[in-house]
Amino acid sequence: MRSVPYPARVIVVDEYDLPRAGMRGLLAGLAELEVITEASDGHQAVALCRRLRPDLVLMELQLPRLDGASATRQIRRNCPDTRVAIVTQRDDPASVRLAVEAGAAAFLRKTATRDELLAALRRVLAGELVVDTELATRTLHQLVEAPSWSGVRLTAREHEVLRLVANGKTNSEIGVALAVSTRTAKAHVERIIGRLGVANRAEAVARAISLGMLTPPTAH
Repeated sequence: MRSVPYPARVIVVDEYDLPRAGMRGLLAGLAELEVITEASDGHQAVALCRRLRPDLVLMELQLPRLDGASATRQIRRNCPDTRVAIVTQRDDPASVRLAVEAGAAAFLRKTATRDELLAALRRVLAGELVVDTELATRTLHQLVEAPSWSGVRLTAREHEVLRLVANGKTNSEIGVALAVSTRTAKAHVERIIGRLGVANRAEAVARAISLGMLTPPTAH
């Protein structure tokens, strides 16, 4: 892992203008962090990272076209020196696990104070893994109490596919998001349906929500 230059170059990723502007405002005036650009969806974030090679990406999980976890995975694969900090409104243990498995260096909630955010980002740039304390505790409890969601075991990739299914993505769109063929995406979906013991995609999402594997999708 290379040392981070001073100031660290930052990309802010969020679908909406106000959260991006708010993050810029929080970081304004800091000598150690410089926001160099913004992205409003996952594909744009991946493309900007390939071109600009930032030191840090502040990433929302809920994004159009390509969700934050999938974008994080691609960024980490293409730009291994770029740290990704998830800064999101989601607050469920399943999202924490998905983000960390995708390669995120931090999972922070948008309810964090400015001081909490800055302290966390400094730790991320120093090479640490940082997770919101309350969420980390809840995630550990879930791993101890229900490590396989009542006997249902999904791989990290299958959980990622399930998230895309819950967001209404077709097999073709899932393939594009994960950089796999439509046939492979379809196979993942069919395997998930089988493991959940349901008949179709809609039932798979409903079953996953009932087991606590997913939170209900938020309407945009």
